[in-house]
Amino acid sequence: MSPLNETHDPNLRSWVASAQAAGCEFPLQNLPFAVFRRRGQGEAFRGGVAIGDQIVDLAALSRAAVFEGAAGEAIRAAAQDKLNALMALGPDAWSALRLALSRALREGSAQQGALQACLVPLQEAEYDVPARIGDYTDFYTSVHHATNIGKQFRPDNPLLPNYKWVPIGYHGRASSIVTSGQAFRRPMGQTLAPGAAQPQLTPSKRLDIELELGVFIGPANAIGEPIAIEQAEAHVFGIVLLNDWSARDIQAWEYQPLGPFLSKNFASTISPWVVTLEALAPYRVPFSRAEGDPQPLPYLDSADNRQAGSLDIQLEVLLQTARMRETGQAPASICRTSYRHAYWTVAQMVAHHTVNGCNLQPGDLLGSGTLSGPTLDQAGALIELTEGGKKPLQLPGGDSRAFLEDGDTVILRGWCEKPGAARIGFGDCTGTVLAN
Repeated sequence: MSPLNETHDPNLRSWVASAQAAGCEFPLQNLPFAVFRRRGQGEAFRGGVAIGDQIVDLAALSRAAVFEGAAGEAIRAAAQDKLNALMALGPDAWSALRLALSRALREGSAQQGALQACLVPLQEAEYDVPARIGDYTDFYTSVHHATNIGKQFRPDNPLLPNYKWVPIGYHGRASSIVTSGQAFRRPMGQTLAPGAAQPQLTPSKRLDIELELGVFIGPANAIGEPIAIEQAEAHVFGIVLLNDWSARDIQAWEYQPLGPFLSKNFASTISPWVVTLEALAPYRVPFSRAEGDPQPLPYLDSADNRQAGSLDIQLEVLLQTARMRETGQAPASICRTSYRHAYWTVAQMVAHHTVNGCNLQPGDLLGSGTLSGPTLDQAGALIELTEGGKKPLQLPGGDSRAFLEDGDTVILRGWCEKPGAARIGFGDCTGTVLAN
């Protein structure tokens, strides 16, 4: 578990003036990683770190040989077209690079000139998925989401008996994970209309969002060697926003007995910036169970996890219809919640995933599952917000939505803030639905 250190000092200031701007997502206390290139220049993708409205080009900085030792090794790994090599190095290397960058970007740094020559404006950048994702696992960590969905199908018994004992998950499709800003076609699949004698192949009519976080894995574990919960976070590089779009009508027909398939594998959108666990250290909160709920089994329990295993990451979903966009209306907020409400922590997901000997690899992605809070306005999916489509959302300008329509753009946002700590953000996670 990353301790607080000098990089978290809220009084630190950068010579990149925009890092101190009000509402800045990427102050000196954040320093998230992405894979980027200048838009339209035909350049190779390479690693970058955000500071204010700029990106530190890590390939250029590596060539300049500004850093030595563990930080130098880490920056050489980060200069590649994907971050897998950096993710594989582990927390000591990540922390060394973060500290070196923090010091070099502070006001008065003797290295200002060298880093200034490596800056690229954020507005000139385009992004790729930050890692080669070998495997993707989607969990189901929100008890409030599980309860809301369960009530629609099993009003008298919404939660299945295993939910409060085991972190539920399934293996998803890695190849269709895309980065923020990309549009995708409405998925096709079999659906069965009420009262129909047979299904038909049709575009989904109940396309939904899923507000999630994505967890990027760092160092691997050998097959057959579980990761204990006490060491789990040493195998986690950082966190992104994740919209795991879901076709509810296709899922309803196909998911029994093996779970979702075409309803989930058409697209999953992640934000390009990976916020490290070290950057999130000031925003840890205790993990606890509601009175009367079972306590985690010993392999899912530790003193550190109880004391500070949860993260207070604020989350918001915004929706902009095509008509809103054409008339100049800003996206409308439809949900606000926090990751602190999740029933299972990052460490518990990693420990459970490997307790049977499953080997995780650098760049693997774990999804948190839809993150809903305790009240309905904190629900992270339209199927909850609209009670299965029965109560459509009323949007500014007269639009309403039960589920997503062609041309709709969904934006996920995440940030952390509290007194005595710098506010840090994740950048937007945006996707647009195209007609099929």
